[in-house]
Amino acid sequence: MFSIESISGMVPPATLAFVELTQAVEGVNPMKLWEHLLAAIIFSLIGIAVLGVCFKLMSKLSPFSLKKEIEEDQNVALAVIMGAVIIGMSIIIAAAILG
Repeated sequence: MFSIESISGMVPPATLAFVELTQAVEGVNPMKLWEHLLAAIIFSLIGIAVLGVCFKLMSKLSPFSLKKEIEEDQNVALAVIMGAVIIGMSIIIAAAILG
């Protein structure tokens, strides 16, 4: 096997990054990879469910029908605010998942 230092002057930096990544991946246990992938899927589903509950809660707490205001009355300001709420909740859920 060769070292990164021995070829550093002969190849472009992108190739060096690929070589480093390949060498780092050689020692990865495939079972750990599947465990991490399963955990990511589970946390993603939980996050999506929490986001849906938050959206339903916002819909129930509002004094008017969100669907009527956004779709029928074309209330763009309310749509922007609801979009910001969804993005904000997504950031909070992602931070909670990452711990």
